[in-house]
Amino acid sequence: MTRMPLRTSRFEIVHELPYRIRLRSIMMLAPDLDLNYLQAGVESLSGVTAVRVNGPAFCIVVDYNGTDSTRTSIIAALKQIPNEAFLNRNEKGHSVDLFDIGAKTAVAAAIPILPGPVQMATSWGLAIPGIVTAIQTLFTRGVKIEVLDGTVKTLSLLRGEYFTSNSIGALLSLGEYLEDQSEQKSTDLLKTLLKPQIEKIWIERDGREIEINFTELQVGEIVVCGPGEMIPVEGTIVEGDGSVNQSSITGESVPIHLQPGDATLSGTVVEEGTLKIRADKVGSETGMARINRFLETSLRSQSKTQLKSSELADRLVPLTFALGLGVYAFTHDAARAAAVLTVDYSCAIKLSTPIATRTSMYTASQAGVLLKGGQALENLAAIDTLVFDKTGTLTQGILKITDIVPIPAFSEKELLSIAAGAEEHYAHPVAKAVVKEAKDRDISLPEVSGVDFIVAHGVSAYVDGKRILVGSQHFIEEDELIDCASMKETAHQLRDEGKNLLFVAMNEKLIGIIAMRDELRPEAAETLAGFKAAGIKHIEILTGDHRSTALALAAQLPAVDSVHWELKPEDKAAIVKRLKDRGAKVGFAGDGVNDTPALICADVGICMPSGADLARESAQVVMMDEDMRTLLKARLIAINNRDTLTSCLWSTVAINSATLLLAGTGKISTLTAAMAHNLSTVGILGYAALKTSSSPCESKPKEPLNEAL
Repeated sequence: MTRMPLRTSRFEIVHELPYRIRLRSIMMLAPDLDLNYLQAGVESLSGVTAVRVNGPAFCIVVDYNGTDSTRTSIIAALKQIPNEAFLNRNEKGHSVDLFDIGAKTAVAAAIPILPGPVQMATSWGLAIPGIVTAIQTLFTRGVKIEVLDGTVKTLSLLRGEYFTSNSIGALLSLGEYLEDQSEQKSTDLLKTLLKPQIEKIWIERDGREIEINFTELQVGEIVVCGPGEMIPVEGTIVEGDGSVNQSSITGESVPIHLQPGDATLSGTVVEEGTLKIRADKVGSETGMARINRFLETSLRSQSKTQLKSSELADRLVPLTFALGLGVYAFTHDAARAAAVLTVDYSCAIKLSTPIATRTSMYTASQAGVLLKGGQALENLAAIDTLVFDKTGTLTQGILKITDIVPIPAFSEKELLSIAAGAEEHYAHPVAKAVVKEAKDRDISLPEVSGVDFIVAHGVSAYVDGKRILVGSQHFIEEDELIDCASMKETAHQLRDEGKNLLFVAMNEKLIGIIAMRDELRPEAAETLAGFKAAGIKHIEILTGDHRSTALALAAQLPAVDSVHWELKPEDKAAIVKRLKDRGAKVGFAGDGVNDTPALICADVGICMPSGADLARESAQVVMMDEDMRTLLKARLIAINNRDTLTSCLWSTVAINSATLLLAGTGKISTLTAAMAHNLSTVGILGYAALKTSSSPCESKPKEPLNEAL
């Protein structure tokens, strides 16, 4: 199996304190190295608290917990940098700082009082890099903004307008700086999200499967991973085979089949089967693998709106250039031509979209929702239909055991012990409820083996050599052909009370039923009404529960338009597809492994914070707060972002057209046109950042939902 490509680099330690290390490498001067990516990668390592990168000085400063293991991990991570940290195209951001802006501004202000020869030498010296870039751009990429800037500077210098040339340079640096700050703000968010999320894992010791803290795992131990679980280590499969989703690391969307002898990548997700993996690398040694493509999809990729804005901006640059040449051809006035060339529509159009989008992503994260890129933000604003999987989204997902009904040969304690033993390995709300109830009653759990998860159906395991099946009635009665007639009336009565049922069988015979209830989230009804007020036209509920249980829940939610029950995972995806075929823009919210097909099929897949790893990987939107109102906030933030971009576009057109008219008719000078254009651009970018930096729900924190409506 192909591993992530690496580039070897040589970092040397230039200074070190007990909790801080400073390293230097000429590699950091590589023009295609994404320093944001490098910084995020190092900061994702366990034990690292802060990272500061100084590109021009080719240094990186790392604050950490002071342990030898973390220090070793930092050096190892910097020794081999993933190829994904290197940009394939000319995408590298600016490196303008306040000192650079201040220096250019000071030079522009001092130019009028300097001797003539000094003015000329200084101005040409500062302008030549930009002019060279303009020439290179013209021959490699055509007429772009760099060509306009270089032409304006050249014309100003040829006319002896040194103050104008330097002032334009200072204004351009200010614009670049503002763009940098917006990008850095978004990157800072992502760095905090790249920390490993795994806390507990299952390992096999002495023939038993036990749960330990992830930090306690040692090299050589056997890790057990079931469906929907993230593989926490880089290792080798020693037993079992299954389907593994590696898209987060390799970018390949098709799951691959792994079997004994195959290597695993940390951060990938098991879709089917159970794998026993010998840990070859553990802890912070796998930190770089965890970065996966999330940073790339969130910052490097562009939404459809961003791409359209960029294309429009690129098409307008030659138009401005042609207007400048036309003005000179008719007037033979170089000053007017230069004034026209300073007015460029593309700056505000091209920059306002990423600034607004990234700031909105940051704002949404502060509200408790993670958006995986600009397209997710755009899609969230566009949807008109919301589909909810019931358990864990509209309900609290914290099931409480209400009834334990064994057959006469078993006691409640025995039935609960058997069921909890089989379910202990399964990260599902039903399993957690059963295990919690057993622990609350101080019931010891039996040793189990051969645990097998049947997604959306149940669990199979062996206790003292006896085969145990725990799951839905459909799983027990129809798939496993076990007679459940003896408890038909009991099951019917419990369902009429709105309870979920778990059937337990031993050696092909039903031994009891466990009933539980999942309470509706207190904010659910209010939030769904809020979605209707925020432009959502249709809301549906999907559930695998029995008809009576589903209808009992839907009766409490007036905003719900339709409810479907007794569904299989493929049924949920089919319903989402049917809605899309009718022309609906669909958002689907779920949290389980069985929700993955629907999450992928929807225009926007939304996962709850406690969702399975596979669901979190598949979703475009991941909630970081259990409160459903945070999702409504994210919807309002997305709509606000869309409206802000529309305002920015029309403001750009209006202001620049007016400035262009004044410049072309000679009403304003080159410097005035440049100032009007650049200051209006900065103003529009500031508006985009300011308008999207505050949640629409912030003004009344005690009543966020009412304020949002």
